[in-house]
Amino acid sequence: MAKQVEIRAILADARNRIGPGHAFDAAMCVLENPRLVRQLIECLWDEDEGVAGRAADALETVAAESPQIVARWKDALLGRLVEAGPIKLRWHLGLVVTGMRLTRPECRRVYGVLQGWLDHKSSIVKTCAMQGIAELTRQDPSLKDEVLDLLRVLSRSGTPAMRARGRILIEQLEKGKDLTWVRAKPQARKATRLLNWPGKRSPVRCPD
Repeated sequence: MAKQVEIRAILADARNRIGPGHAFDAAMCVLENPRLVRQLIECLWDEDEGVAGRAADALETVAAESPQIVARWKDALLGRLVEAGPIKLRWHLGLVVTGMRLTRPECRRVYGVLQGWLDHKSSIVKTCAMQGIAELTRQDPSLKDEVLDLLRVLSRSGTPAMRARGRILIEQLEKGKDLTWVRAKPQARKATRLLNWPGKRSPVRCPD
């Protein structure tokens, strides 16, 4: 029989700080028992940067599959976004927050945070910030023209990943296409399959 462990212990089991480890298993535990989302949220403040980053990774999967589980934690997540430092925590949490239902003032607050991330040394942080900024225009259309101008600049002057993402986002915004971050979709589909076919789950035993 698999040993029952806390969410943090699941997230702490990884080969390196930046790797995904068992983030998906932690997400599945929360999807099966939404009461565990508190444990997952608390891990975003963990002193171990790897644990915090994988918590955000897991939360992105949870939010993509069942956004209502995450919705009540919006204020806490907005606060954590402002403070977020570790690379993996930033890139996942930014996409979680921009996918939530936000008021216009909240959109502006998040926009300001993500703009600051465009100066980060990490290309993936900057690329994910671009994605999040674009997604904010769905809830605050008044940002669209400003965001398009910003993306045009970044698609010419940014890293190769930023230029590629910028071209995609510009096309999506100009043509009114779906802006949803592509990574979340397959993760959510995988979660859906496993929720309906628990025999294929990881041997990790979730907390009660």
